Amino acid sequence: MKVYLDNAATTALDKEVLDEMLPYMTDFFGNPSSIHSFGRKTRTAIEAARKSVAKSLNVSPSEIFFTSGGTEADNMAIRCSIHDLGLKHAITSRIEHHAVMHTLEALEHEGLIKLSYVNLTPDGHVDLNHLEQLLKENERTLVSLMHANNEIGNLLSLEEVGKICEKYDAIFHSDTVQTMAHYAFDLQKINIHFITCAAHKFHGPKGVGFLYVNGKIKINPLIYGGSQERNMRGGTENLYGIIGLAKALEIANRDLEHHQQQITGLKKHMVEQLKANIKGVEFNGSCLDNCLYTVLSVRFPHTENAEMFLFNLDIAGIAASGGSACTSGSDKGSHVLAGIGADVTRPSVRFSFSKHSTKEEVDYTISKLKEMFKFNEVKQEA
Repeated sequence: MKVYLDNAATTALDKEVLDEMLPYMTDFFGNPSSIHSFGRKTRTAIEAARKSVAKSLNVSPSEIFFTSGGTEADNMAIRCSIHDLGLKHAITSRIEHHAVMHTLEALEHEGLIKLSYVNLTPDGHVDLNHLEQLLKENERTLVSLMHANNEIGNLLSLEEVGKICEKYDAIFHSDTVQTMAHYAFDLQKINIHFITCAAHKFHGPKGVGFLYVNGKIKINPLIYGGSQERNMRGGTENLYGIIGLAKALEIANRDLEHHQQQITGLKKHMVEQLKANIKGVEFNGSCLDNCLYTVLSVRFPHTENAEMFLFNLDIAGIAASGGSACTSGSDKGSHVLAGIGADVTRPSVRFSFSKHSTKEEVDYTISKLKEMFKFNEVKQEA
């Protein structure tokens, strides 16, 4: 049996999305910047996709800029806000995605900003009182905090952070790559300036995403070139990628409530089965409360073969991600687990679900985990 539980890394392309994309790979191939009928056809398709995305967020189409994915969108939001909005200070957390952390660290190294880190609670949530204190003590600031952590799934209240940022005239950017298409967004109700998206996280194509830029602020391009994306992102558009992104988001929003219930039920079932069958198992982050329903970060008991944990799962046909040095093969291990003070000497695994995940797959995974730990117990007794 093959089980894919690494949907936070990427998801399978939806058949409906592929069907929507295929004509723009074959019949409708014109350059959207061309003025002839071939170009006008594809330009119309891109703008229809932009309107569809904007409608799902309750924003203006002029506030949506298509990119190559979440990393480019994060870089654009952060670098352009620092360069163009006169900000000298930034706040982030130590458990952000590297697209955010490394960009801010580079800007600090270049001497362009002072970088502060907001405190985290023991289970990995942002300390909002400390965030307000940092904003109070520093000049006008960029706040960059992700909506849901990509390793442990902890959720941030965009509404609460937005209110705090508004109070101190701060610019607010949130990496929403893990939550886009998994929650409903109404950006008219949130004080936020930038959010980011990657289509492959919700059954769309790889290599395409978008950046939302609040119309109240003006920034310059990160990538210069042609006049594409209303002079904000040079380069010929990823035509069929953009078509696929818009379709994937449309499908996700159409089926949102059903998939939330389905996946939440699977996650709860896996938590219950892990507690019942693996002695000493623990969870990183909030697990079930105030947590992204598609992600479950599990900290397993000590084992002699910790460095082989993910490999053994893979041999059993189970795809998941590691969260520490002993499971990922990384010398540094997970900066997220280190950032929340988790015991990184124990193997941690991130299981992440999608609409295609099933109870049978979860039960099969539990059975293989039981076998692995049963073997370890027998070996220790011997």
